[in-house]
Amino acid sequence: MKPLKLLISGPVGAGKTTFIQSLSEIPVVETDELASENIGKTYTTVAMDFGMLELDGIRIQLWGTPGQNRYKFMWDILAEGALGLILLVSGEQPQDFIVARSMLEYITSQHPIPYLLGVTRQDQPDVWTPEDVADFFGLPPEHVIGINATRATSSIQTLIALLEQIQNQKWRGIP
Repeated sequence: MKPLKLLISGPVGAGKTTFIQSLSEIPVVETDELASENIGKTYTTVAMDFGMLELDGIRIQLWGTPGQNRYKFMWDILAEGALGLILLVSGEQPQDFIVARSMLEYITSQHPIPYLLGVTRQDQPDVWTPEDVADFFGLPPEHVIGINATRATSSIQTLIALLEQIQNQKWRGIP
């Protein structure tokens, strides 16, 4: 059986690489390079991250996009053939919500796939809740989930929630 392909995206520092690392059963392929501008961290993904896991006998490929807009061309390349999207946004960086909304709108308009918005850093104090983020984005609550990307159990719950949305959409006849 052909593996399922899922896209993991979001602004810089949202937790994409960490999310994939927490789930992957193989060493994660990373393309981190020294940041050439001040983005709040020393290294950043410049092409993609790749990991894989098996869930209930199904192989799942996790393809992580770069978070910077200048690598937007990679979003389209990596989204090709994806069954769903998990867009991560840091619950402690509301200044990135506008960027995240733009990414979500771009990717889903170019590649109409089911998506889930994961609000990371839920283990930290004073972060935006999934409900508040859903309100900000104007999304139904079932499209937003809280996550601690450093914990495999939290990441797997997010992955399962997306797979359930994909399954539900297929039941409604949505390709």
